[in-house]
Amino acid sequence: SLGRRLLLKVDDIMHAEERLPRVSRDASLSEALLEMTRKGLGMTTVVDDDGRLIGIFTDGDLRRTLEKGLDIRQAGIAEVMSPRPVTMPPGHLAAEALQIMETRKINGLVVCDADQRPVGALNTQDLLRAGVM
Repeated sequence: SLGRRLLLKVDDIMHAEERLPRVSRDASLSEALLEMTRKGLGMTTVVDDDGRLIGIFTDGDLRRTLEKGLDIRQAGIAEVMSPRPVTMPPGHLAAEALQIMETRKINGLVVCDADQRPVGALNTQDLLRAGVM
């Protein structure tokens, strides 16, 4: 029902635990692309040694990297990721995630705990499937 969809939380639809794409800051771009392919979300989070979010790498970032002519076989993820990605805490409404994504013109969002550790991620396809948009 519409009421149920409006009360849906990001926690109910996000990709979490082993489904959350994640690579370390030391990963190569090739490793990040493999992780993105495995998890099928069109992005991967990039975390530091403590598991805190330091960046994101998306399909859009890949296109921009290719346009720059960087050798994707040699590049490290840290040099091509987008630092300071847009995040939201768990427990918020999926409709709020949609609003953030529309306002910021992004296709994906990372859900982080109070220590800035990623606990989930979602994209516009997840919101579509859940009937939020």
